[in-house]
Amino acid sequence: MDTKLARRYAKSLLDLALERNMVDKVYSDMQLVANTITANRDLALLLKNPIVNTDKKNNIIIALFGTKIDAVTMAFFNIITRKGRESYLEDIAKSFIDIYKTNKGIQIAHVTTAIPLDAATRERIMGIVKQTKGNQLELVEKVDKNIIGGFVLRVGDEQIDTSISKELRNLKSEFDDNLYLKGY
Repeated sequence: MDTKLARRYAKSLLDLALERNMVDKVYSDMQLVANTITANRDLALLLKNPIVNTDKKNNIIIALFGTKIDAVTMAFFNIITRKGRESYLEDIAKSFIDIYKTNKGIQIAHVTTAIPLDAATRERIMGIVKQTKGNQLELVEKVDKNIIGGFVLRVGDEQIDTSISKELRNLKSEFDDNLYLKGY
């Protein structure tokens, strides 16, 4: 998708929300929209389908979100559909969420583990990251059995990889570079 276009629309919506002093409400609306479209593949495909006319898509958007989101957000969606940009709705919502978090100074920490984090480990990781990055932090957890054990923590462009899979790759690389074993 065209992320520049999505960011441009998201920025416009943020400016409107700031002007009307309802940034947090629009943020929660955009979270609902992004989560709904992401969770419902059929809805995502419908919004991107060029055969379905814009009026029908707009009616579906109104039926799904009309009573759950603010009138300002709904008016914005009407503009998006009138311009034929409804296929970008999910990207616009996600871009708005990113811009909102950046403006609020909220950093996203992505942690990948082989098993789901328990509450104590989650709090310990949050505490460590908050010491170095500040108080505004959101932890996004992902489970990937391929890392075998340990964790991979990424905040911004910094990454800490203590996974067993990384250690195994390093060992393999050391064995490949070991000149004493090559003759056998």
